[in-house]
Amino acid sequence: MKRIFNIVIIVAVVALAFMTGHSVPAAAQAKPLIMYVQMGGDAGAPSVLARTNGAKAAAKALGIELHEQYSSWDQQKMVNAFKQAIAAKPDCIEIMGHPGEDAMMPLVDEAFAAGIVVTSGNNPMPTIEAKYQTKGFGYAGADLYQGGFLTGQAMVAAGLKAGDEALVYDIWHQEGRSRSSQGVFDALSKAGLKVDKLDVTQDVDSDPSKAIPVMTAYLAAHPKLKAIGTQHGNITSTLPKVLKQAGKKPGDILVGGIDLGPDTISGIKEGYIVASFDQVLYLQGFYPVQQCWLTKTYLIPGLHLDTGVGTVTPQNVDKITPLIEQGFR
Repeated sequence: MKRIFNIVIIVAVVALAFMTGHSVPAAAQAKPLIMYVQMGGDAGAPSVLARTNGAKAAAKALGIELHEQYSSWDQQKMVNAFKQAIAAKPDCIEIMGHPGEDAMMPLVDEAFAAGIVVTSGNNPMPTIEAKYQTKGFGYAGADLYQGGFLTGQAMVAAGLKAGDEALVYDIWHQEGRSRSSQGVFDALSKAGLKVDKLDVTQDVDSDPSKAIPVMTAYLAAHPKLKAIGTQHGNITSTLPKVLKQAGKKPGDILVGGIDLGPDTISGIKEGYIVASFDQVLYLQGFYPVQQCWLTKTYLIPGLHLDTGVGTVTPQNVDKITPLIEQGFR
């Protein structure tokens, strides 16, 4: 993925704010900036907490008044939240691309016309980014397809072989939400597995407990299943429970997922989850707030920052767990 600015320089700017003990240079900012930030799911949820903590840390360091917005991953709620943020006339707004560019573009146009800087996180909007990058529209998140492909490769390395049956359970009915899951599908298919797709409906997306009967029925109908892949954080954390209730032992069905909530970490340690894509949600919260400050203070254009760096597996989970428990990873 492209790199627009040297990240070392950006980190140094933010580090200066920390070291000096000042929010921002007084000459550069006369009053606190106000920013609305979309967090994605629900407050405190495993797939959201680290992002929230990252945004709060950046806001505290840079003297920004932060307004958090939660949507239960509902696209319409994201659109409505964006409209509410624009009406509040803040300095900056961070949005997510889940509703799609057609839905978000007119609102981005409206916000920039009103002098509001808009940036994005978690799910990219390349056309909007290209249009407004010079005015501060950046992206903080993973390369979703590559992250999914990496997860699929890790699943194969954990013991899958050509001819094994696999399922990718994810949000296939939304193009913007299926890039990462398509990466998992392609990696498993490339390795010669027989891969099926199952769609996550909106009610399951908002309440992952509703995935339990869906997956229980699927397992009963597919006794030869060897692997389940997903790039839905809450589904990932639910799958070990599903497998236990179905009488499956660790290793019977290999799971590859995403994010690092407590249930996911337990599933990794128990051996049910063999790999979870680590998109570093803390940075997905921190960087958009930093982007607001850099653009409003120094007119720096939008930065495209890839936060997807690898997978958490049974081999490295113990080192990362303490940071996850503190809400940083």
